[in-house]
Amino acid sequence: MEKTYRLLNCLYATMILTKGQRSAVWWLGAAMDRYTLFLLSLLAMTSFIAYSTFATAQLLRRWRPLHNPLLDRADMLLRLALIAMCIGLGLLSGLDRTVLGWVAPTPLRQMLIGLLVGGVLAAGLFGFSQLVMHKTGERFVASQFVEMVAPRSTGELFRIGLALIPVVVLEELLFRSLLIGGLSPLAPVEALVFGVSVLFGAMHLPQGAAGIIGAGLASVVLGALFLTEQSLLAPIVAHYVANFIQLGLAMRLLKTRENYRVG
Repeated sequence: MEKTYRLLNCLYATMILTKGQRSAVWWLGAAMDRYTLFLLSLLAMTSFIAYSTFATAQLLRRWRPLHNPLLDRADMLLRLALIAMCIGLGLLSGLDRTVLGWVAPTPLRQMLIGLLVGGVLAAGLFGFSQLVMHKTGERFVASQFVEMVAPRSTGELFRIGLALIPVVVLEELLFRSLLIGGLSPLAPVEALVFGVSVLFGAMHLPQGAAGIIGAGLASVVLGALFLTEQSLLAPIVAHYVANFIQLGLAMRLLKTRENYRVG
């Protein structure tokens, strides 16, 4: 009898809720469902990219493309589609744009910081790779991968520079905006930066052990930059500058090796 009485009271309380209150309750439930769907979709996308990276690393061990893979049109279209999906996931999450880093209150300042951090990152990663090669030879450096993506001319460098834009935007949207900002309601951001950096490094498997370690360390820097600036703009600029400088250095090293062989 007591249980029946409580049930009737609950039903009565629901009936006397105002229209606005019922609407708020409905939106709360919808938001919870949206965030769950966001988490599942994010897991599916991350798993797909991780599997693709692993498959690519296995393929490159026995096959070499005829052209620079960064200029492949099919890959470009896939990256653009994934960028659109990342934006859709961010909207689906229902999180504030500030949490996702989709704001730029001081764009000029953030771009300058990105330029500075990107230059320092490029110098550090180049020095690290050269040190590894000097100490161990090419055992931990995927020289074949470097030769595949290195531009053959200044014109190709700038074409690759344009193709690099969606690569960087996709990686920053996924690894900084969604995997750090998007998961921040569930875990401390410091732990997310560390976990994402391990994942980011692992997804550079085709670049060899040195590339994995270098990418992981770079991800820590980019994650810290994302948190301190509370914007995706600075990490995007830093990431792009670091990659572009590395491509320029790779082109120079490749030409030096070819001239040495000819000489």
